[in-house]
Amino acid sequence: MFAQIASGAGMTVVITGASLLSGALLGLPLVAARRSAWSPLRALATGYIDIVRAIPPITWLFLIYFGLPQYALRLDSVSASIVGFSVIASAYMAETYRSGLLSIPRGQWEAATALGLKFLPKARYVITPQAFKVTLPAVAAYAISLLKDSALASTIGVHEITYQAGLASRATHQGLLAFSIAGLLYIAMSVPLAVVARRVDRVLRRKLEVA
Repeated sequence: MFAQIASGAGMTVVITGASLLSGALLGLPLVAARRSAWSPLRALATGYIDIVRAIPPITWLFLIYFGLPQYALRLDSVSASIVGFSVIASAYMAETYRSGLLSIPRGQWEAATALGLKFLPKARYVITPQAFKVTLPAVAAYAISLLKDSALASTIGVHEITYQAGLASRATHQGLLAFSIAGLLYIAMSVPLAVVARRVDRVLRRKLEVA
């Protein structure tokens, strides 16, 4: 039974990793739009973020997997899961980035400008390292949350951990054991991620304090 359920771990990691990476990239233009001086663009980005976060993840999966085929856009269950979770992740990551940027004292921006730094060097060498330190714990927490939410992909037929646990439960009639194993697998993947994130956070804080 364990081997069958554990066989879904690879798909869980793929969906979580691909969705987090896509969401992290899509969150960059979103946060730029969210902080834009042009009010229509800022309102559009804010509306997108609020709407995406207001709709439950399982509803997004159903909208994409069952809804899009009505408009001749059919995705397989894995692709639909990654697209759905990426949309959700983009909104959460944009807000995480925004909170990181807001945490930077205005004096840091002004000091970098006074040194004659252009926007890209200013962002790369002054603002981003400080914002990354602030946002890392939130990103790690969201990654763990996304790992758990990936279980919802089982509802549209993705063969990840929860799906395999359901198969094992029905085949052996040992639901408690099957889903206990699934829970332990999620713990085994989540805890190392949290530990690594804390260690990286401590290292970054020491380096920035020295700098």
